[in-house]
Amino acid sequence: MKQVAIVILNYNGQKHLEQFLPSVRQFSEGCELWVADNASTDSSMEWLAAQPGLNLLTIPENKGYAGGYNYALSRIEAEFYVLLNSDVEVTPHWIEPVISYMQANSNVAACQPKIKSFATPTHFEYAGAAGGFMDYLGYPYCRGRIFDTCEKDSGQYDHTMDVFWATGACLFVRAKDFHAVGGFDELFFAHMEEIDLCWRLINRGHRISCCGQSEVFHVGGGTLHKSNPRKTFLNYRNNLVMLYKNLPAKQLFPVLLARLLLDGVSSVRFIMAGAWPDVWAIVRAHFAFYGLIPKLSRMRKELPIQAELYQKSVVWQYFIKGKKRFSQLP
Repeated sequence: MKQVAIVILNYNGQKHLEQFLPSVRQFSEGCELWVADNASTDSSMEWLAAQPGLNLLTIPENKGYAGGYNYALSRIEAEFYVLLNSDVEVTPHWIEPVISYMQANSNVAACQPKIKSFATPTHFEYAGAAGGFMDYLGYPYCRGRIFDTCEKDSGQYDHTMDVFWATGACLFVRAKDFHAVGGFDELFFAHMEEIDLCWRLINRGHRISCCGQSEVFHVGGGTLHKSNPRKTFLNYRNNLVMLYKNLPAKQLFPVLLARLLLDGVSSVRFIMAGAWPDVWAIVRAHFAFYGLIPKLSRMRKELPIQAELYQKSVVWQYFIKGKKRFSQLP
């Protein structure tokens, strides 16, 4: 069994593979490199087949991020998986610090490097920055990124520390822990499934970390641009699904009521911007969530360990009090 398997899930990403796969191959010596194709309709597979030294896996239908990785990882043997987006440029020695840290800390189930912007390399990138957290209302944020404000990397997050969630853009995860909790929830399809996975891992006594000695550069929006209404739908629906699955019972309904009101406020912001498809996406997301409640009720598990959430509103801190940096949060 190979120790480290780097697995890139591809969907119509030939352009990104041509640009970024060479850096992965150059700086990942000793690792097994896989590309799992999620039923692409471009010429990705023909291009990949011509590349030497790759392990290729074909997924018969587009199962999204969650289902695609579950399918691929069930067929790949390794001690550690590295789930890597196709639009990520890696750097020299990006693997060793993370794997060494996880080997020295057996209760760390998942870890990420620093995620910086490919377009603006001096700054953190939206999808993960230097490790993720979440407030008690279910709003994710990061060291180095709160909502749309991404900080400049001045070495302020070079230390390794535990976080609440690690990004799916470059996710190191211990294989036995991934499979022990059933992998990703395929109900999510894409977006926030990695936060749900990390939450479930923490609730089972594991740790999630960010290793500040490793960094990669992420383009972001390679499959769905952030302004795509499909992405809006998935983010809003999946956030509610995640809360319903994982919050303790005494917190669940007050939080869902608050989110109903806050998502309404968010809709007003889209209305003012004239983004009517996004408004409709939020409405559809809520009704899709309500329809899933019977199924989600059967999935809920009250565990003795509960992950700690930030007990203030990051929305209030950011929009009302003007706290734009992680270090400013009380």
